[in-house]
Amino acid sequence: MTDTLAQHADSHLRKGEPLIEMTGIGKSYGAIRALRGINLRVNAGEVTCVLGDNGAGKSTLIKIMSGLHPHNEGSLKVDGKELTFASPREALDHGIATVYQDLAVVSLMEVWRNFFLGSELTAGRFPLAGMKIRDMKRIADEELRKMGIVVKDINQPIGTLSGGQRQCVAIARAVYFGARVLILDEPTAALGVKQSGVVLKYTAAARDAGLGVVFITHNPHHAYLVGDHFIILKLGGTVLDKNRSEVGLDELTTQMAGGDELTELSHELGR
Repeated sequence: MTDTLAQHADSHLRKGEPLIEMTGIGKSYGAIRALRGINLRVNAGEVTCVLGDNGAGKSTLIKIMSGLHPHNEGSLKVDGKELTFASPREALDHGIATVYQDLAVVSLMEVWRNFFLGSELTAGRFPLAGMKIRDMKRIADEELRKMGIVVKDINQPIGTLSGGQRQCVAIARAVYFGARVLILDEPTAALGVKQSGVVLKYTAAARDAGLGVVFITHNPHHAYLVGDHFIILKLGGTVLDKNRSEVGLDELTTQMAGGDELTELSHELGR
């Protein structure tokens, strides 16, 4: 599986090479300041985990990296060049792909249609261009099988797959279309233990193939299984920013649960 992912990864990337560098990033919506002073670096061959509860700023951070919203403060560099994305298409052109929690799939459409959704192979010129259906079916089936994802029928609606399988199809799609940075938005949030394990396995495979992975989650246990670097956001700011060698699961869990505030509350409630 890792070998297959590696075929799609940029052979010029070296582990630890910076792909995205965010320095002092801030974002305001009118009088509401959603992010302030965020520093984040996404390296090739590493998983950067961004943790936080609802309202912490995780969604805003994703939107900036994926080109949905521009930042108001700080700098965003891709491959060392300072940029402000004007659209998600521009982010995709730089190899930044986002797999959102809702997956952006059409449940009633076939697996192969979802694999090529928005990037269909066509023959001829618009508006008379026809889709290369046979080629798309073959490619989708081959790419999924190479990654160890075997579906009963490539023609079955993607909604009939498990949540973990749908996540893996979305990851395979992003990698096939040239992603160098893979942003995963709460990929295990609605999954059971077994399905979460499948998604975490493919997350690790993408990392081992040299991609830079941004793993957005509120689950410190899942984060610690695959993460190389951990950032915890709270109310738009950073409360923890450490490498794996600097932090243990206990500290990560405590900080996610509230850290000093939790300790203070336990004293107040103590008998």
